[in-house]
Amino acid sequence: MVREPGPSEANPTVIPIEVTLVVPTLAADEMLAACLDSLDRQTFRNFEIIVVDNSGRKAVGARNGVHVITNDKNVGFGAAFNQAFHASTSTFLALLNDDATAHPEWLESLLRAVEARPDVGMCASRVLLAGDGRLDSAGMLLCGDGSSKQRGHLEAPETYPRRQEVLLPSGSAAFYRREMLEEIGLFDESFFLYCEDTDLGLRARWAAWECLYVPDAVVEHRYSHSAGKASALKAYYVERNRLFLAVKNLPLPDLLSAPFYTMARYFWHVAYAVQGRGKAADFQGAGKLPLIALRAHFAMLARFPALWKARRKMKRRFTPKQFRRLIRRFSISPRQVAAL
Repeated sequence: MVREPGPSEANPTVIPIEVTLVVPTLAADEMLAACLDSLDRQTFRNFEIIVVDNSGRKAVGARNGVHVITNDKNVGFGAAFNQAFHASTSTFLALLNDDATAHPEWLESLLRAVEARPDVGMCASRVLLAGDGRLDSAGMLLCGDGSSKQRGHLEAPETYPRRQEVLLPSGSAAFYRREMLEEIGLFDESFFLYCEDTDLGLRARWAAWECLYVPDAVVEHRYSHSAGKASALKAYYVERNRLFLAVKNLPLPDLLSAPFYTMARYFWHVAYAVQGRGKAADFQGAGKLPLIALRAHFAMLARFPALWKARRKMKRRFTPKQFRRLIRRFSISPRQVAAL
């Protein structure tokens, strides 16, 4: 006798995916494998994984439960996330660097933090330096010239023990609400590499979305594994893109004062480099840094009309006065930027 299926079996309920985990990769090496292994151990299970292969060599092989988007060339970090966004329908999207590994309760902790807070559009993880134990980031801070730095970088994790509001998350391990992204727009693909997370976060804050730091959501990050700690590539994109986001996001009084913060930061870069400290001291061929800065400024001027247009189209719920008050709460001085 053949049993007829019951109503629930004939029309099984499909549980929608709640979180899409996006892992852009350029190196596509053993660090990616370790990253994906850590996602297999998550205590929360209703998620999908999308790996975006930017290596240009089809380096990411098949893996159970992982959807791979393969690009013929490196389209950039933000564009990779945007591709995954369009390929998914989940309520939340988590972004994780391919050189980071997530602790088992990472996703569960992030979801717990936002489930009763519809005003929260993004969360920052507790990002530790792999093999070190100190913080890489506990959210992000903003300097007056548009430079951004990791909050708590090189400090003890216990310095920031509580769940609390922060300015915005580091893109190395961020959590976003789809509703927020649909309202403010996705990553600005013209940034290509670096600072696109700060630009997105500031646009979200202009639209009055909150950001939470979730200390129980822990990942370990192998800092600057892909582009190097102090490469010419990184120096150029960081300088160019902080100019991009300043033009797009800073209130007009802050935008006009930004060059003074820039000059102060340059001064401290030189002062610390002489002492063998800070990022400028790590850079091989420091004499090229003025040319890199000049090139970055010319790139900003060439793109200025498009940046200003994006500024004018931005979704705003805060007044400039409210936004200035917000960014001052999470500010970092030019001297501190140069020292890190």
